[in-house]
Amino acid sequence: MNSSIKTGVCVLYRSIFLLTVLFPFLCNCSSKAQKLSPDFIHSPTASKPIPKSPGVRPYRVMGKWYRPLSNAKGFSQNGIASWYGEDFHGKKTSNGEVFDMNKISAAHKILPLGTYVKVRNTKNNKEIILRINDRGPFVAGRVIDLSKAAARKLGVYDPGTAPVEVVALGIAGDSKAQNGLPQSFVPVNYYKGNFTIQVGAFSELENAKRFWRKLDRSYKHSHITPYYTHRGGGLLYRVAIGKCSDLELAGKYEDIVRKRGFKDAFMVAE
Repeated sequence: MNSSIKTGVCVLYRSIFLLTVLFPFLCNCSSKAQKLSPDFIHSPTASKPIPKSPGVRPYRVMGKWYRPLSNAKGFSQNGIASWYGEDFHGKKTSNGEVFDMNKISAAHKILPLGTYVKVRNTKNNKEIILRINDRGPFVAGRVIDLSKAAARKLGVYDPGTAPVEVVALGIAGDSKAQNGLPQSFVPVNYYKGNFTIQVGAFSELENAKRFWRKLDRSYKHSHITPYYTHRGGGLLYRVAIGKCSDLELAGKYEDIVRKRGFKDAFMVAE
C-alpha cells in the first residue's frame, strides 16, 4: 500500500454528549463512560505496547472479528483508488495469501478480509467485483488499493489514481463460482471490529518512538505497529491512538483527531 503518511478538540468543551460517548473510545469502547478531562489525559498506568521486533503483523481474519448476519447494514464509501504491483508481487498479503499483481484483488483499511466489494470508477462508470485480501492504502483520502490487474480493468492503471465508489457485498455465500466469483454473498456486520486511528508513520523506529512518547502524554492506547508498504516494499512504523470496537464511534473520533491538528489521520482495522 502506498506510504507517505504523517500526520483535534472540536466542540468537546460544549457537549456533554461528546464527553460521555466519544471519550470511552480512548479507554475502550466497551467500557462505561468516564468523567475525563477535555485534554484526553492518558493514565500513567496504562500499557504502552511497542513491538520488540519488526515484521508484518497480520490483521485478524474476518471470522475472528466479525460474525455473519442475515440482515446487516450496508457499507459504501467514495474516495480515491490507487494500485500496487511489482514492488509487492510474490509477497504475502495480510490474510496470508501470496500477492499476484496479475490477478484481481484489492486492499482496504477497515473492511473484513475476505469481503467481496463492487468498485465503480465514477469517471468512466466501469465496474468490477473483487475480494479484499490485504490492508491499505495507508494514505488519508484513499479508500482502496487495487492490484495491477484490477486497476487495468477499471481504468485506474494509467492515471495511477481515480475517484471510485466502493460497495461491500459480503462474504462468499456458497462454494460454487462463476467466472471466478461466488454466485451469492452473505452480508456481514462491517460496523464491528478492532479500530484505531493512525496519526503518523516513520521509516525509523526511533523517530516513531519519539512521536509516540509525545502522544502518549495526552492520548490513551497510543501504540506503534510495524508494516510493509507496497510501493517500495519498505518497512514503516505506524503510530496510532485509541481503540474501539464500533466503526461509527471510531469515525467520530477520527474527525476529532483531525480537528486537533492531525489532518492526515485516518482509521484502520487491527
